[in-house]
This record gives sequence, C-alpha cells and structure tokens, in this order.
Amino acid sequence: MLYRSIISIFLLQAFGAFAQPKTVDKIAAQVGEKVILLSDIQGQKLQMLQANMSLTPDTDCQLLEELMYQKLLLNQAILDSIEVTDEQVNAEMENRLRIIENQIGSREKMEQFYGKTIGQIKIEFADAIRDQLLAQEMEREITMGLSVTPREVENFYNSLPKDSIPFINSQLSFQQIVFYPEVTQEDKKRAFQTLEEIRKDIINNGKSFSTQARIHSMDPGSASTGGKIEASRGMMVAPFEAAAFSLEVGQISSVFETEYGYHILKLLDRKGDEYVCQHILIIPEFAPDALEKAAMMMDSCYNLLMTGKMTWNDAVMKFSNDEETKQNSGIITNPITGEQTWDMEDLNQVDQQIYLITDRMEPGDISQPGLYTNIFSRKQGIRIVRLMNRTSPHKANLKDDYNLIKTAAENQKKQEKILTWTKQKIYSTYIRLDDNYQNCNFVNPWNKTEKR
Repeated sequence: MLYRSIISIFLLQAFGAFAQPKTVDKIAAQVGEKVILLSDIQGQKLQMLQANMSLTPDTDCQLLEELMYQKLLLNQAILDSIEVTDEQVNAEMENRLRIIENQIGSREKMEQFYGKTIGQIKIEFADAIRDQLLAQEMEREITMGLSVTPREVENFYNSLPKDSIPFINSQLSFQQIVFYPEVTQEDKKRAFQTLEEIRKDIINNGKSFSTQARIHSMDPGSASTGGKIEASRGMMVAPFEAAAFSLEVGQISSVFETEYGYHILKLLDRKGDEYVCQHILIIPEFAPDALEKAAMMMDSCYNLLMTGKMTWNDAVMKFSNDEETKQNSGIITNPITGEQTWDMEDLNQVDQQIYLITDRMEPGDISQPGLYTNIFSRKQGIRIVRLMNRTSPHKANLKDDYNLIKTAAENQKKQEKILTWTKQKIYSTYIRLDDNYQNCNFVNPWNKTEKR
C-alpha cells in the first residue's frame, strides 16, 4: 500500500475527503461564508488512521483549528481578488497524482485503490486543490518580504533548549547532466500518421474505439478502461477541452495535438460543463537510434570530465538540456522540501536510482552515463550524476547547518507574523462554532472570548 510519508504529504493535503464515513452531517464551524462540516473533520481523522498516525483527545480541536485557518486565508484571498488559473490547478493535480502513482505502481492500481476513475478523482478534488492554492498564495502574501539577519539566526539557535536542538540525519546533495534525445518533426509526423491510421480503422473499418484505446493508447491513466475520461470544464488542457465541446455525442474528433502528444477523442455524453469521453493518445517518440547517439555523446562528456579537459559547470552548459537543472550548475532541487539537500525518505519517493548510483561515491565523484527516466515528465534520457556532499548524522550546528537553522528562524518569524494576522482577522470576521467545540484549547481566539 502507500508509504506513510506519501499519504501525509499528498493525501492529507489534497485528497483528505476520500473515504469519508457516511454520517448525518452538521456544521462544526463557520468562517465568513465558508462552512466546515463534521464530516470534514472525520475525513481528516480517517486519513490519519490510514496513515498510521496517532490520534489524541485534542485531535478534533487541532484539525478544526487548521481547517478554520485555511478558510480564513481563503476568505481573504477572495476579498483580495487573488487568482489561481486552471493551468495551475491541473499542474498541481497531475504532480500529486504522478507521485502517488509512482508509489502505487500505475494509475489503474490507483483507481482500484480509491474506487474511482482518474477523471472522477480530478473532478472531485479540483475545487479543493484550487482552494488550497488560493490559501497558499494568501499565506505567501502575508509573509512576503520577511527575512532574518545573521544575528537573528544566531539568537534563534542560542535560544533553543539544548535537548531541543534537532538531530540531523545524513543529508545528500547532487548535480546532474541530463541529455534527452530531441523529438524531431519526423518523429511527430510518425506519431500523427500512426494515430490517423487508428482513426481510419475505427471510422472506416468499424473497429472498437475501446479496443483500440486499450491496444494503442499511451495514456496510462485511461488506456486500461478503453480511454474513458470523465471531466468538467477547466479540468483538461485547452485543446483537449476544445475538442470535447466541439463534438456531438458519438462523434470522433480529428487528430489534434496537446503538450502531451496527439489525440483523438470520442464524445460519449455531455451535460452542461460536464462530459464523458474516450480518447487515444500517441506520444511522439524519438527514433530508436537517438538514445544510442545520446549515450555516445554523454560518453564523450564523461571522458572530458574524467581527464580534466572540461569543468563540471562548462559540461552542464554544453551537454545538458534539462530545463530544471541546466541553469543552476546541474543542482537537483528536492521537490518535497524545496531545498538542495535530500534525506533518504525523500530520495525513496522521488529518485531511488540516484542513491544506488552514488552510494559508494565520495563528494566530487561523478557517475558513468546511465539511462534515466524523469518520473514527472516521463522523458527518457542519459544522465551523469555528481555527488556534491554527504553529511554524517549529527546535532544541528551553525557551522554545518546554517541554512537549515536560517530557514527555521525564518519560519518562526513567519509564524509569528501569521499568528498576528490571524488574530486580527478573527476579530473582524464572522466566526461561529458548534457548542461541542466551544471549550477547545485553540492557539488562536476562535471563540473570541479572549481580549485583544
């Protein structure tokens, strides 16, 4: 099943409403115009239990306070006209689904796990993810521009009780040079023609769209279900949505292109902004010899590095075409923390291969070129990895962990700013609590019994 960390990071934050118990619902709290239901709290508790997280007598109150804070942020985001685009929602949805999929094994298994199609998951949680993104943007607005001086970092560290100074597990940092073979116009033409032939077989020769999708579609999320997708306006990329709303029920589209590849689409049903369709995706793939040519080129890069004829930074600029790392000396950023360091838990979630590559390497060593698949973009290429640093487990100190301590100091300063902002907004916002939560020991005065 899922690892605990994946559930806590992605499910509790994004998909906390899954598998909520069917109970008679009621309003637990109201913040402005936003209500929090008893089922919202129960759903979060259920997710915690599924993630093997312990519950305490204060759990309900703690969860309610966090939900109220999110609603307070959301209310203010709406008042301040903060916007989140459909593209941002779709991108965030896909990122979370891909990481969960990577742990489960496939989108088909994900659908079985939740008892929902990918389309249903996207529809059900689009609004929740949009609200989360709005709340995050609002929180960033509140803390924008806050920073700490070196003196503040030192004072923060010195204020920590000795037994509270965190123990730092081994941290690793990496750089990479990646070359992805380019998809040529000829490769795109070949993909287009392949899909055109499939479309002709369906229309002219009476072949089943579902069968052809299962056989040919390269969309792992829908191929096994005959290409079936359930969506609503704003959920899919613009060309896909344009095709879905231009067809009559039963019609099959012409071949069209999106950022993912070439598609044909058959509309099964449409009611208002919601629709059900089938689609077949063919992704342009580079020619078979392209990967071999890339490997030969990266062998040349490796030899130049090993003989000292080229520096690492020069090699990154000359050979890498990875957009995420090329302009930063090849440094691989941890997408979970946003830092340039990784611990083993993060590596196991995102890039297990890199640990195996660097396990016996010393800082500064580089690996031989190897096959690499980016789990987010699914692009395949050839990669050289350099181990930048590996720290031993130790208690945090200013010399070795300054950036970590600085981040903690900044977070404390941001938290203080957020607490001040929250208290001010509580007193100017309509707040209503169910009687069962009036005696909660909240961090903030949600029941407004405290004086300003």
